[in-house]
Amino acid sequence: MNIKKGDNIIVTAGKDKGKKGKIVKVISSTNKVVVEGINVSKKHIKPKQGTKGRTVEVSFPMSASNVMLIDPKTGKQTRIGKKLIGEKLVRVSKKSGQEV
Repeated sequence: MNIKKGDNIIVTAGKDKGKKGKIVKVISSTNKVVVEGINVSKKHIKPKQGTKGRTVEVSFPMSASNVMLIDPKTGKQTRIGKKLIGEKLVRVSKKSGQEV
């Protein structure tokens, strides 16, 4: 998976198509990502001893295939490539060639 925690992305499919956000968590075993403020649903919390039950809004995981990285230069969606700079492999934007 070419996406990492903290990357700025844009959603390409689903109910939140076109929205931008930041990746909070990457779940590589199931190929899913959790994006801040996207794919939000209400979750009901059961009452426990000493606290009341409540409803909270939570960002649920979505498929990593439904998001694309935002190019730092143009601000549009882009694919990722890898380039060897010195002795280090770096992620590079395919559109602008700039390091991500």
